[in-house]
Amino acid sequence: MSILAYDYPVAGFFLSVFWLFIWILWFFLLFRVIIDIFRSDDLGGWGKAVWLIFVIILPFLGVFVYLIARGGKMGQRDMAQAAAQQAQFNDYVRNVAATSTSTADELTKLSQLKDQGVITEAEFASQKAKILASAPTGA
Repeated sequence: MSILAYDYPVAGFFLSVFWLFIWILWFFLLFRVIIDIFRSDDLGGWGKAVWLIFVIILPFLGVFVYLIARGGKMGQRDMAQAAAQQAQFNDYVRNVAATSTSTADELTKLSQLKDQGVITEAEFASQKAKILASAPTGA
């Protein structure tokens, strides 16, 4: 064990971890650029093909040139996509919240109809049974 410690000092370990981190970061950046090339709406098919060939043939230069030339638009596309997803989620929540009524609300309305004389006691009992039967069972 002392031989391993001598041949591989702590500084060497940290340097290896650093290079591993840089290597993983590089692949993350490379895939991120390739995904952005395909996701870009302002590039045509030939533009996407040229950028992709450039990134594949000369990956370091291609990625860095892409980030310099189109890096700002990458951020704008990310923000637009996040805003669109948030708007879609908000619309879904509003739609679900507007259409769903609680069992208590339905029973209150039914009770008001009975008190106003719009429905009879028998109709109230049958509708109440339907509402309670269709109510979700919660914890």
